[in-house]
Amino acid sequence: MKNRGDTFTDRLETQAKARQTLLEKARQKDPTNDPEFAARQQARIEAAKVREERELERRIAKEEERERQRAEREAEAARKAEEARLAAEEAAKEAERIRRGGRPISKLGDISTKPPKPQLTPEEQKAARDARYAARKARLKR
Repeated sequence: MKNRGDTFTDRLETQAKARQTLLEKARQKDPTNDPEFAARQQARIEAAKVREERELERRIAKEEERERQRAEREAEAARKAEEARLAAEEAAKEAERIRRGGRPISKLGDISTKPPKPQLTPEEQKAARDARYAARKARLKR
C-alpha cells in the first residue's frame, strides 16, 4: 500500500482534539470565571439604572415644559379673544351712538373734534364725484 498520509479516522480525531483545545481556551477566558466579573457587571447594571433615571427625569421635564407652553398659548389666546370681544362691544356701542345721531367718541374718551359727515343724497354724491373727476383731469392736462 502506498503511504497516503492520514486516514479518515485520523483526520476526525485531529479535528476533535483541535475543537476540544479551542473549547478549553474559551472556557479559560470565560468572564464568569473572573472574580472581578460580578463586580464589573453590577457596576454596569447600576450605571444603566442611573442613566435610565436621568432620561426619565429629562422626559418628564420636557413634558412639563410643553404643558407650560401650551397653557401659556391658551392663556394668550383667551386674552386676545377677550380683547377682541371688548373691542367688538366698543365698536357696537360707538356704531349705535352714531346711528342715534350722537357724535363719535375718540379713543381717549373725549368728544371727537371732527363733526360727523353729512349724509348726501345720491344726486349730491354724483355731483361731488363728477367734480373730483374734472379736477383730476384738469391737473393731468397741466
